[in-house]
Amino acid sequence: MPPKSKTRERILQASLELFNAQGERSVTTNHLAAHLEMSPGNLYYYFRNKQMIIAELFARYEQEVDGFLKLPEGRSVTIEDKTRYFEALLSVMWNYRFLHRDLEHMLSSDQELAERYRLFARRHLHSAQYIYQGFVDAGILKMTTLQVEALATNAWIVMTSWMQFLCTVTTEADGAPDKDMLKRGIGQLLALEEGFVTESARSAFNDIRQRLR
Repeated sequence: MPPKSKTRERILQASLELFNAQGERSVTTNHLAAHLEMSPGNLYYYFRNKQMIIAELFARYEQEVDGFLKLPEGRSVTIEDKTRYFEALLSVMWNYRFLHRDLEHMLSSDQELAERYRLFARRHLHSAQYIYQGFVDAGILKMTTLQVEALATNAWIVMTSWMQFLCTVTTEADGAPDKDMLKRGIGQLLALEEGFVTESARSAFNDIRQRLR
């Protein structure tokens, strides 16, 4: 990797680390420059402002979600795919948790990012519907079309709001929300799905709940 690319990557990784640890609103470009032991002017050579850094991190987050939130090619979904979806979702939510915690602030201060996020959300609400319909077609869930649409919407709301929820209910004595707390959001999704699981898939579904608990 060329030196310029290495420096750019180092800035992005440090930004992600600080945003996740302290919250995006608490971290300025001066904080980033000091953390990286570089001058603010040198930082601005790579990124003119903090919004550009956030936009790049969002692009990476979007690419990761695009990579897993889709139906498998050439076959029907299986109950094992449910574990794969949940584990990938947990991983990306944890790695980019600042996006979920500070989303409203970031979208209100960056119209371009807000439009990108709207397109992202609409696209993946449809992806979630296709996936849930895939589980219906595979005999794992039993739902009507309207129920599929409602479940996909509710699942999206829970997952995109879960980090904000944790931040509102935890106290300083509890410490910062950790990955185990985040995993409880997956438990909420399973609770939403439980009433639609077919008898033939019930045992495997319960096994997934145990593994992800």
